[in-house]
Amino acid sequence: MSELIPKHGGYRKLKSFQVSQLAYDVTVLFVQRYVDKFSRTRDQMVQAARSGVQNIAEGSQASATSKKTEIKLTQVARASLEELKLDYEDYLRQRGLPMLEPNHPVLMGFKELRCQNLQEVRDWVAEEHKRNSLTPACLAANAALSLLNLACYLLDRQVQRLATDFENEGGFTERLYHTRRAKRR
Repeated sequence: MSELIPKHGGYRKLKSFQVSQLAYDVTVLFVQRYVDKFSRTRDQMVQAARSGVQNIAEGSQASATSKKTEIKLTQVARASLEELKLDYEDYLRQRGLPMLEPNHPVLMGFKELRCQNLQEVRDWVAEEHKRNSLTPACLAANAALSLLNLACYLLDRQVQRLATDFENEGGFTERLYHTRRAKRR
C-alpha cells in the first residue's frame, strides 16, 4: 500500500509553508495596527495571507492521490501571496511611504536575521525604527514584502519541482495501473 499511496502531508517542513505562515502572522498584526477596521482591504489582506498558507497545506495533503491537485493548489497559494504583495505595495504607495529595494541596507539586515516568528519581526521593526526615520508601518510593510517575495520564490521552485517529478514519475492513476498489473502477474 505504501507504494500506491506514498507519504504525503509533510507541509509543515516546507520552507514555503513556514515563510508563508510567518507572512500571515505579520499580516494579521499589520492590519490590526495600520489598516482601518472598516476597510475591506483589511479582510482581503488577511484572507489572501490565509489562502496562501491553507492552499500549501491542502495541496500537500492531496499529493498522495492527485499531483494535479497539488500543483494547482500550490499555484493558488502563489497567486494569493502575489495578491497580498500588491496590497502591501498599494499601502506604501498610497501613503507616500518608500518601498525599499531588495538590496536596501535595512532589508538586507532583515534578511540576515532570518526571522522565524512574529516576535522576531516585531523586535526588528522596533530596533530598526530607533535607528532611522522609517515609520514602524513602513518597516513592517517592507518586512512583509520581503517575506512574501521569498515565499513566492520558494513556491515557484516548488511548482517546478512538482512538475518535473510528475513528468518523471507519473501520478496516482499510473501507480494504480502498475500495481494492478503487477498483482495480476
